[in-house]
Amino acid sequence: MTTYLTAEAEDAGARLDAFLADSLEDMSRSRAQQLIEEGLVTLEGAAVKKNRRVSPGERYRAEVPEPEALELTPEDIPLDIVYEDADLIVLNKPKGLVVHPAPGHPSGTLVNALLWHCGDTLSGIGGVSRPGIVHRLDMDTSGLMLCAKNDRAHRLLSAQLSDRSLSREYEAILRGTPREAEGTVDAPIGRSPRDWKKMAVTAQGSRRAVTRYRVLEAYPGYSYVRCALETGRTHQIRVHMAYIGHPVAGDPLYGGGKPELGLTSQCLHARSIRFIHPSTGEVMSFDSELPEEFTRALAILRGR
Repeated sequence: MTTYLTAEAEDAGARLDAFLADSLEDMSRSRAQQLIEEGLVTLEGAAVKKNRRVSPGERYRAEVPEPEALELTPEDIPLDIVYEDADLIVLNKPKGLVVHPAPGHPSGTLVNALLWHCGDTLSGIGGVSRPGIVHRLDMDTSGLMLCAKNDRAHRLLSAQLSDRSLSREYEAILRGTPREAEGTVDAPIGRSPRDWKKMAVTAQGSRRAVTRYRVLEAYPGYSYVRCALETGRTHQIRVHMAYIGHPVAGDPLYGGGKPELGLTSQCLHARSIRFIHPSTGEVMSFDSELPEEFTRALAILRGR
């Protein structure tokens, strides 16, 4: 698969291997280095070195071999569908449901459920393992997701993600309360230099990330907040809230995994989504109820 990547201003000075790992979904830094060493990454037709520092405006060509095809099997997994028509599906993803098959999760995913529900009408733009997936949620993040049922809808909805006409708001319980009742975290996110499984606020191989937040309720030791994404980086809210000293409660990766409030994982819910319908041009807006674990945690805090 041939992919073209253009370095932006925020990429200036990043190592090429880190730039590739951050730009290409599910690309590890070691895999990016391997592609470069095999001559599969070029700039203006010439091979490049993995430690090259990228400059804004440079356009790289990457030949990424197709991964070994996963055998995707439709599975009769219940879906909580909020809205559906010929172009798209809006659904509530429960906590614990993986979005697409990957090593360690070959089945039992949202994609398997969508294949059962939609058959062969699902958009193929997301690739062989991600048909219909316009955007993702972490396994243990619940809430609204938007999926495309044909390639045209997928292209138009993905474009809205890029130009921010598709907006998403999340709600979370944080440890502690931010000093300001409303604020914006504008801090670049890239792969953590210390742990490849984590993302981090870092200047190396990162991209601009912006999260707006508002405190809805404050309690001793915790706060209930709403967050709006201006960008869509991996783990963005979890990383940004931990960066300002108020990790999402129950977060095992960025909050230390501290047992609290009866939570089994991060208390983060995709509460609302707003977009323009790809066929009708109508502005569509949806909200979802907080899941039971979230409301139980709030009840504990409100009862203190």
